[in-house]
Amino acid sequence: MNGNIAIDYRNSNVISKMGIEALTKELGPVGMAYFIQQFDRGEGDYTAERESLLSGISMEEALHELEADREA
Repeated sequence: MNGNIAIDYRNSNVISKMGIEALTKELGPVGMAYFIQQFDRGEGDYTAERESLLSGISMEEALHELEADREA
């Protein structure tokens, strides 16, 4: 895989880069992303955060804000 190059397996950046490259080579970019998602569950409470973001705003107001952002 790497010829005669010495690899510092203790360096997490090197291992991550090599792992992503190997997964991408074998699975393609989309397959690699799906594989990685199996192990990255994220953090926080999405449902609670979503509720706090959406509370007090109507669908019409949200759409208006989105349109205003798009025009800016």
